[in-house]
Amino acid sequence: MIHETKTHRRGPLSHVRVLDLSRIMAGPWATQILADLGADVIKIERPGAGDDTRAWGPPFLQGTDGKPTKEAGYYLSVNRGKRSMALDISTPEGQETVRQLAAISDVVVENYKVGTLSKYGLDYPALKAINPRLIYASVTGFGQSGPRKAAAAYDFAIQAMGGLMSITGERDGMPGAGPQKVGIPIVDLMTGMYATVGVLAALTRRAETGQGEYIDLAMLDVQAAILSNQAMNWALSGNAPKRGGNRHPNIQPQDVFSCADGDFVLAVGNDGQFGKLAEILGYPEWSADERFATNPARVRNHGMLDGLLKATFANWKRADLILSLDTAGVPCAPINSIPEVFSDPQVEHRKMLRDLPHPTGGTVKQVVSPLNFRNEPLVFDRPPPLLGEHTDQILKELALAAVSE
Repeated sequence: MIHETKTHRRGPLSHVRVLDLSRIMAGPWATQILADLGADVIKIERPGAGDDTRAWGPPFLQGTDGKPTKEAGYYLSVNRGKRSMALDISTPEGQETVRQLAAISDVVVENYKVGTLSKYGLDYPALKAINPRLIYASVTGFGQSGPRKAAAAYDFAIQAMGGLMSITGERDGMPGAGPQKVGIPIVDLMTGMYATVGVLAALTRRAETGQGEYIDLAMLDVQAAILSNQAMNWALSGNAPKRGGNRHPNIQPQDVFSCADGDFVLAVGNDGQFGKLAEILGYPEWSADERFATNPARVRNHGMLDGLLKATFANWKRADLILSLDTAGVPCAPINSIPEVFSDPQVEHRKMLRDLPHPTGGTVKQVVSPLNFRNEPLVFDRPPPLLGEHTDQILKELALAAVSE
């Protein structure tokens, strides 16, 4: 007999249980968001090894004894709020435990290769037969259909294949020119975000109809979707967008510029802001010049405008310029390092970096969710779990038969 007990958590999803069969980044990012929102996320991991990212270091969390633990920073970034259960799903016993868990779960998230879970009797049709209300999200590189459906994929490859690297990096003919990947696994992260959106939509629909859902999500589809304005630029013009460095293809002036003592980002977004910029720099006539008066004119004449701006900014100290632009409401920013981000007074005020108690590290730093709910505030009370940390606890709570690890 399985007891449908749910752990007492706070948050808007505290009534939801998630069975997490995912690993690496995209799936775990989605389930971490759900955990942050209060869901009870049970992470199923391979006995003895666990999620691949546990070993993706250094760096590793330092233990209270001063020695590195087995918890890599990569793993720690994407598994907060979950409970870990060590389970071998290749065995009949492990498969039966997953089926029993699925029977009392609201959501399953998995990112196995197409067809793998069907061999174990853990695919959507099999689990739907047990729990018709189940929402089942499959995250893969290329989706459940198409000529590449069985192929493996990593974020880097999808950034290349999906066009992102063709528009990221310095433009040809400039120092350092060439395609570049984004500095974070952006396709994994955005796929996780889309998975979360899909799960939340399905939960809302189920509340109306009582029916579960199957979500087929492909990383390549996600990358194609987020090409956004660049894809539309091509669709309208027929011209393939090219790498432009930091310069915005549709709005000017938006680029990285140099002051006498450092670089900064300027992000003028409309003609009014450009007028304020021109006035601060001592050239109010620029805003009336037909070459620069409107954004389309500035885009067409960006080379000439860049030359004028660079010559002018070279005479300014960065702090003075940023203060003047901020005061006038002209968007700009220093280019911060990661440590500088988390020492910024605004980021500190918003408490984006917190210390959570950790069983072997004493504490572990976590960059928490940016979501702030007034009526149901989020609580960050579970650090990323140790491998199999909660196996016995979960079995006891759910009155499942003991499973050998």
